[in-house]
Amino acid sequence: MIKHIVLWKIKETVDGKSKAETGRELKALLEGLRGKIREIQALEVGLNFNPAESACDLSLYTEFKSREDLDRYQVHPEHLKVAEFVKKAAAERRVSDYEV
Repeated sequence: MIKHIVLWKIKETVDGKSKAETGRELKALLEGLRGKIREIQALEVGLNFNPAESACDLSLYTEFKSREDLDRYQVHPEHLKVAEFVKKAAAERRVSDYEV
């Protein structure tokens, strides 16, 4: 089982929208991948409530059966659509992929 975790800090404004609005939009887009990409075994998206400076604004947790499934997810057209918005909205990104 492969775990894929991504954490983002979101820009203060994106296309005139606040960080909170952008976070909600990004959460909906990521959750919309469920059912569109068969390789996804589990998917959770969380909006942060911790006010610490070191905290990220949005978290993505996904599970895949294999590294190959993760690779297919990364290049899937639906994922790439969401990734374009993420690139515009993210101030910082951290990722961790591991096998259990």
